[in-house]
Amino acid sequence: MHVESARWLLALCLAAAGCNAEQPAAPAVTVRPAVESFATEREEMVQLQLKRRGITNEQVLAAMTRVPRHELVPAELQSRAYDDQPLPIGHDQTISQPYIVAFMTQVLQPQPDDTVLEVGTGSGYQAAVLGELVKEVCTIEIVEPLGRRATADLARLGYTNVLVRVGDGYQGWPERAPFDAIIVTCSPDHIPQPLIDQLKDGGRMIIPVGDIRRGQELILLKKRGAEIVRRAVLPVRFVPMTGRAQERERP
Repeated sequence: MHVESARWLLALCLAAAGCNAEQPAAPAVTVRPAVESFATEREEMVQLQLKRRGITNEQVLAAMTRVPRHELVPAELQSRAYDDQPLPIGHDQTISQPYIVAFMTQVLQPQPDDTVLEVGTGSGYQAAVLGELVKEVCTIEIVEPLGRRATADLARLGYTNVLVRVGDGYQGWPERAPFDAIIVTCSPDHIPQPLIDQLKDGGRMIIPVGDIRRGQELILLKKRGAEIVRRAVLPVRFVPMTGRAQERERP
């Protein structure tokens, strides 16, 4: 029997018996479509790719378990969505491998009340993971078709706390600043000053820096008043940051 039909019949029977079918109101939650398909693959991804490689933050692991990565890759690649590798999403861009997404999220230490800026929306996967963990995500994508697609996909999946903007991420999002944390998913050859300026005192930034030929390092930056503390945490390989602002302001 269809679920809604069963509920209707139950309510009718209770009413006929003089019972009050009303229940206490449940807390308001974000309603998202069921993501039962690929549930086994997601669990294996978390167990084999993340936990075994040092991802220990339980909130991050839970978010990675919930987010339907297969909904954010091209249809022809859905069967490979949970593989331990980046995948192409068109326009010479990629979706990062799950481990890198989890690692960057864990290092960023997102908090429930945070407002986070992401530079490089891509498919929207990293934004969705952050959307499970923080109050608000502001994400910028320079490739307009990707930005439009991510906007539609994130809305379809129910991520009402993720705002997508098409534009040059080098300049950040001044109207929404300052941010508790910033995550950059494309690699500039230096850390953009506008992003440092838009970080709150006490804020954190995780960003890959360098180019593919000479090597890239994932840098964790913390802002403490006028002091900027930087630490290299992992060698990586990201697509380069593009945009006129970076070219103009190259050191």
